[in-house]
Amino acid sequence: MPWVETSAPPFLARHPSGEADGARRILATLMSARERVDAVLDVQLPEITVVIHDNELLLSLAHPVLPLLRRLTVPAARRYLAGWAAAGELHVLTPDLLARRASSVPGSREMLRLVPAALYARLAVGAANPRLPPPFTPAATLRYARWAWLVEGAAQWLSGQTPHARAAVVRRLREGPAPEFPPARADAALLGGSVLELTAREEGPEAVARMVTRLHPDGGRAALREAFGGRSLTHTEAAWRASLRR
Repeated sequence: MPWVETSAPPFLARHPSGEADGARRILATLMSARERVDAVLDVQLPEITVVIHDNELLLSLAHPVLPLLRRLTVPAARRYLAGWAAAGELHVLTPDLLARRASSVPGSREMLRLVPAALYARLAVGAANPRLPPPFTPAATLRYARWAWLVEGAAQWLSGQTPHARAAVVRRLREGPAPEFPPARADAALLGGSVLELTAREEGPEAVARMVTRLHPDGGRAALREAFGGRSLTHTEAAWRASLRR
């Protein structure tokens, strides 16, 4: 099937000719997300190419690190790693394939529908802070490993996925030990958004933007202490764990 292009500036979708309707749906999701993401992070990204794959294997072959990241992620979150953000590009599955990855629990289908928005938010994070990926330079990759909860959490929260993650969070809490605070790399894609949601609710979206754009030299716990006005991390962690239990 030949590939064609569908444009909705600043997005240019490349997709199989039979996926024109799916491309329009993905572009509509991206256009909706762009207003919120750009407003919070104060960025304006140039033209972005959106490559829409109608085959999961082809997506994995295009970005071999994606299957590896799934294996390094807690089982409850793996199905939601369904795309990749590179410099100036997003790679994502068609809406039908995204829907097929959904489980029967509430929120799963909505989380997957918003995958393109989360990928765009990750691009915006890299634009707002050049020290964070994308692009995945060696230095940025090492930094990402340390700040995965912030990168993935910002993408989840900015895209609107966080409210739909509740059932997956419940599964995670039942299947493993108590998560670290801030979440470790394996939990970042699922639990990072809850940390950013708590920050925005108590300190405002501006506090989220400050954490994303200016990484604290002493790491994540110091960044959270500062974001919450210097209050004890014990208090903030207790509030976060209570929100997870709810």
